[in-house]
Amino acid sequence: MSEKYVYLFKEGNSNMREILGGKGANLAEMTNLGLPIPQGFTVSTQACNKYYDDGEVISEEIQKQIYEALEKLEEITGKKLGDKENPLLVSVRSGARASMPGMMDTILNLGINDEVVETIAQKNRRFAYDSYRRFIQMYSDVVKEIPKSLFEQAIDTKKLQRGLKLDTEMDANDLEDLVKVFKGIYKEKIGEDFPQDSKEQLLDAVKAVFRSWNNPRAITYRRLNDIPGDWGTAVNIQAMVFGNMGEDCGTGVAFSRNPATGENKIYGEYLMNAQGEDVVAGIRTPQEIETLKNVNEKAYEDFCMYAKKLENHYKDMQDMEFTIENGKLYFLQTRNGKRTANAALKIACDLVEEGMIDEKEAVLRVEPKQLDQLLHPNFNIEKLNEAKVVAKGLAASPGAATGKVVFTAERAVELSKNGEKDLVLVRLETSPEDIDGMNVCRRGTYCKRRNDITRSSCSTWNGNLLCIWLWRYFCKRRRKVFHIS
Repeated sequence: MSEKYVYLFKEGNSNMREILGGKGANLAEMTNLGLPIPQGFTVSTQACNKYYDDGEVISEEIQKQIYEALEKLEEITGKKLGDKENPLLVSVRSGARASMPGMMDTILNLGINDEVVETIAQKNRRFAYDSYRRFIQMYSDVVKEIPKSLFEQAIDTKKLQRGLKLDTEMDANDLEDLVKVFKGIYKEKIGEDFPQDSKEQLLDAVKAVFRSWNNPRAITYRRLNDIPGDWGTAVNIQAMVFGNMGEDCGTGVAFSRNPATGENKIYGEYLMNAQGEDVVAGIRTPQEIETLKNVNEKAYEDFCMYAKKLENHYKDMQDMEFTIENGKLYFLQTRNGKRTANAALKIACDLVEEGMIDEKEAVLRVEPKQLDQLLHPNFNIEKLNEAKVVAKGLAASPGAATGKVVFTAERAVELSKNGEKDLVLVRLETSPEDIDGMNVCRRGTYCKRRNDITRSSCSTWNGNLLCIWLWRYFCKRRRKVFHIS
């Protein structure tokens, strides 16, 4: 009997992280819990390791299992990949055993082609061509490594020609024009037409996600966060739900508690008429999650209910991605959320007081290196209030820092190699590609949209000192002493 490499979501559970990766295991668990999850399947981490062992080739056995799982997904959804009558579109996402936010690659809207786009356009022409141009850009970037800046320049040129400020102001004709331009860029760089075979697109996307396990930013992240290189990544193929079909659709990212302060309150952002990357791209300003109740009260109430259900199930603060399609809420992911040291301490204490975890588990929830953040220098508030403000931005890491301002990650690395130590990286928007620059700057940085910590300063904290810190913290909070065996 051949080894199993591919699992439908309903075949897995949260205990299969080593096989399904964190995202795949959580999608399986949410399916078992009855949450509204677009269905799909996971290509395992063993398949990734076999891909590398076989010389970066997907074996015939793994291909066969992928196609068999795809047929079952088509039965579940009643749609078929590449079918011009009732097309199925899917997302292809990475999912390592340990959370590595933004380090590996994702492709959305896979399955769309020249025939499928016309089918979708019969119902919603703008949405159809918006989805197609997004797919061409992602596929070109992730699979063929064509610089995405070429596509962004084409978008900016189109908006300039039309006198538009936002992507959402482009109409169906604008987006259809962009599809033609994007396909021209692809042919110029690759020397052939954009591929139309959906199964070919799918296999190429799976290979690309496997390759992204060893891209430079992923390797750097693993080194900084002590993640073994032989773990590999799983790949999750999931039926698409669309946040960009109109004003009753949207997408967002939210936490069951505030990851900066630990406050027990839903915290996050969303955009209406958008797809996932729009929330973190900085092109449009997301709305605070609380305002969703004014746009779609039921979706907001459902989100709060399911967020609490997930937190109670996992017994930890959750970081969740969601999409609203035609007013209906869908969950795309959940994971234990990254948090600051202050938030980690507060959340650990609160979970003890709420009866979710015991005191010993609370200690284990706070990593020793997180406590380094508590020692970061801070501005004197009185002096800060007297200071003259010359520019404003969003802080991307805790504490205060001084140093020479640099505006690109590459420049930061260059100056660091030349002996410059006090550097402050200033960007329009943090990006996973900036990880090497973040690492050499004055303080570690995390994405302001997602609070995804990408670096902690070196720390000499050890387990015993952590216990003393938490012991004092709990005493202050609860006026009692507890013992850790």
